[in-house]
Amino acid sequence: MFGLLRFIYDIYVLGISNTFIWCCSTSEYLLPFFKSRIQARKHLDIGVGTGYYLAHSDLGFSSSTTAEGTDVADITLCDLSPDSLRTAAGNLRAAVPGIRVRMVLHDIEKPLPKSTPSSQESAEKNNAEEKHEVQEKFDSISLMYLLHCMPGPPSRKAAIFTHLKYNLNPDNGVLFGATVLNRGVSHNFFGRYLIDVYNRKGIFGNRDDDAEGFLVALRENFEDVRAEIRGRVLMFEARGPVGV
Repeated sequence: MFGLLRFIYDIYVLGISNTFIWCCSTSEYLLPFFKSRIQARKHLDIGVGTGYYLAHSDLGFSSSTTAEGTDVADITLCDLSPDSLRTAAGNLRAAVPGIRVRMVLHDIEKPLPKSTPSSQESAEKNNAEEKHEVQEKFDSISLMYLLHCMPGPPSRKAAIFTHLKYNLNPDNGVLFGATVLNRGVSHNFFGRYLIDVYNRKGIFGNRDDDAEGFLVALRENFEDVRAEIRGRVLMFEARGPVGV
């Protein structure tokens, strides 16, 4: 199951689709975008996929190499799929031995709980799940290819910004992500076909998604919002949560 998920997502979505259909290369644009913004001292990744971006972001560091004296990256994974959480956590631990990983099974349309069961992978099948306090503030929050998978118009999806801003460090935190748009961009034949099929099957929910719908909500909740469109993908970042 995990190998199949990794093949489908990493090869098809991040490789073929991003390059030839959405015209926003993972290696050329999305991965550098992610790596330049993640702050691994305390990071929240929402909509984790296979953990590809995290596993390829050079998160292994020690206290001797960081000015802040942090000795291990602290990563929280949040998703609605237990399989995605386990796959992402496994890939991340394989890439960065000793990394601290927490898994949160949660619907991000609702505010994050202050505490939640954390499923730590273990070789011992009968180990009981331990409860860990979910960090209330994160130095960075990523939403890579999350929004176009959520149902409803941009106004409904963007409502998550109204509570995620309370989970972002107000001093130097950054919330960032990328999403495939349908409106305001010119899709090729394969893009139009996949948008239609994915929306009918409920894989995507982006028929009404345009850049401005998300940017308006971001500007209402953050002081500093920056964005660009690469191919058919909106890449955005926001800092300075308002009213926090």
